[in-house]
Amino acid sequence: MNASDDDITALLRTGASNSAIVRKLRVDKHRVARLRQAAGLPAHKPHLPTLEEKWATKTKRVEGGHVRWTGSKGSSAGTPVLAYRGAVVTAASVAFRIRTGRAPVGYVLPECDYHHCVAPEHVEDEPGRQKAREQLRYLMGGTARPERCVHGHDQAVHGKFEEDGVSYCGRCAAERKAAARAREAAGV
Repeated sequence: MNASDDDITALLRTGASNSAIVRKLRVDKHRVARLRQAAGLPAHKPHLPTLEEKWATKTKRVEGGHVRWTGSKGSSAGTPVLAYRGAVVTAASVAFRIRTGRAPVGYVLPECDYHHCVAPEHVEDEPGRQKAREQLRYLMGGTARPERCVHGHDQAVHGKFEEDGVSYCGRCAAERKAAARAREAAGV
């Protein structure tokens, strides 16, 4: 049985695409296009998922409130990544945006013990991690970090905290790493 023009037009009015109607009713694609134009209906625009919707299709909740990434991994470290509209973003950064509604500052990492967890409530950006570590320092009886490190760097700008709340100078650490790389490159 051939589908009538009314059958095709009815499906067009529901928002179905031309190709979906061709598959469903087994009719000629030119006929469907002609009926769409005759009905004054615009071309079908496919629903493109948002970044958050695409992220959700690549995740799986696991025990303990953690979220396992089932999508692509980038780099040799296996960082969960997601390609979206020509860009590659980390799954953790999307999880952070879902929770906070803002773009992260610095790296986004899980603050739980589940490797590469992407649960929105388990990830934190650099300022969030530093704030939590500073609070831990005070809870453990630590004092405020010094205003300057032993090399005179302003700790309000360069000061960081380890996971256990111990403070260190981020600039000094970066300079030590750069010097070590230079020695390694020179073969020393």
